[in-house]
Amino acid sequence: MRQIVAGASLALVVAGCQSNPSEQQAAGATSTPDANYLQAGTWRGVLSTQGQEIPFLFDVETGNNNQPVAVYLRNGAEKLKLDEITAAGDSTTLKLGAFDAALVVRKDGENKLKGAWVKYDAKGPYRVPFSATHGQQELFPLQAKPTSDAKEMITESTYRVEFKDEEGKTYPAVGIFKQSSETGELTGTFLTTTGDYRYLAGQAAGNLLRLSTFDGSHGFLFTATKGPNGTLKGDFYSGKSGHETWTAVEDPKAKLPDANSLTFMKPGEKKLAFKFPSVFEGGAVSLSDPKYKGKVVVVQLLGSWCPNCMDETNFLAPWYEKNKSRGVEIIGLGYERSPEYAKAAERLRKMKDRFGVGYDLAVAGVADKDAAGKSLPQISKVLAFPTTIIIDKKGDVRKINTGFSGPGTGKYYDELVADFNQTIDKLVKE
Repeated sequence: MRQIVAGASLALVVAGCQSNPSEQQAAGATSTPDANYLQAGTWRGVLSTQGQEIPFLFDVETGNNNQPVAVYLRNGAEKLKLDEITAAGDSTTLKLGAFDAALVVRKDGENKLKGAWVKYDAKGPYRVPFSATHGQQELFPLQAKPTSDAKEMITESTYRVEFKDEEGKTYPAVGIFKQSSETGELTGTFLTTTGDYRYLAGQAAGNLLRLSTFDGSHGFLFTATKGPNGTLKGDFYSGKSGHETWTAVEDPKAKLPDANSLTFMKPGEKKLAFKFPSVFEGGAVSLSDPKYKGKVVVVQLLGSWCPNCMDETNFLAPWYEKNKSRGVEIIGLGYERSPEYAKAAERLRKMKDRFGVGYDLAVAGVADKDAAGKSLPQISKVLAFPTTIIIDKKGDVRKINTGFSGPGTGKYYDELVADFNQTIDKLVKE
């Protein structure tokens, strides 16, 4: 995921929360939830931040005595299951998947909730007000009924995009959107040179475009208006404080630099060398270990806090189980928010369990690109998490892919997977 942005905007900072006593109690509770106010069905949640509302839909599944057993965050075609639900006092805590974050909620009248989105492992407090209403199915209430003009606002298009942060720095992106001509519903995402903004969903009506997503680690809101010349101009709000502006022009040929060309080995270097502590105390992971000798090895630079890393791990974990018998190994090098080994290892083990990771994971350092680059001095630099390094049977680095185009990018994800498989097939045969 792209890291270089203004302030705390899009830096993927997993922040913490100094909650009130009831929230702290809820966060640590292990009792059976008593939260029947979390009714089964669809809810519309809203994060209130920067004078904006970042909406998302979620479904609640209940079991005995109408108690919640699972919550599903909905982002376009994606459903993220949350099944760690605890209650204490008047509060219920919904742990947000593999991320060290939660929604802490309580009843706020009939069919309503209030509370906060909190992130726990930051240098300072991170708390965003949250509210929700049961039974609402519309992500964005229509501000204008779809017309024949509205139906043609986006349709299915590719855009050349430029984002600008509050310091005036710009970066390129590709926007891919698809709009329903019947309802005005809009889905899509933005690709950058180091990742994508995952599944976005919203609406285009009149000359107004709105897209949002909430995956537990990030809450994003994109707004734009379409000018007479077809140019989209708008704002990008990220979580508690991130803000950028963006412009987009329709361009079917829009593309980014090759992700395999952005990170490379330093002159004269062909091989990686490292040894890091395993996520299991007392162990270590090194490329020189006998289990990797004579095999094709994929080295994944990741963090449990990183949504793009989540997408890549969700691909690599089952892929490894199907392909490890071919003489292929994967090593995950975790760069975590906490510098403490015990905390970092715990977060990575939780990710390992959630995604069924069967390959080795190690604690490689803190979640900082410069620090990651220093931990692997043979590489020119680390631009993004994830970064994926493919090594041949002789131990030579053959390809380095920066970022990851996840399944929310459609054909770009398919192309990445195809390229990955072709590379592995070639190296296995050598």
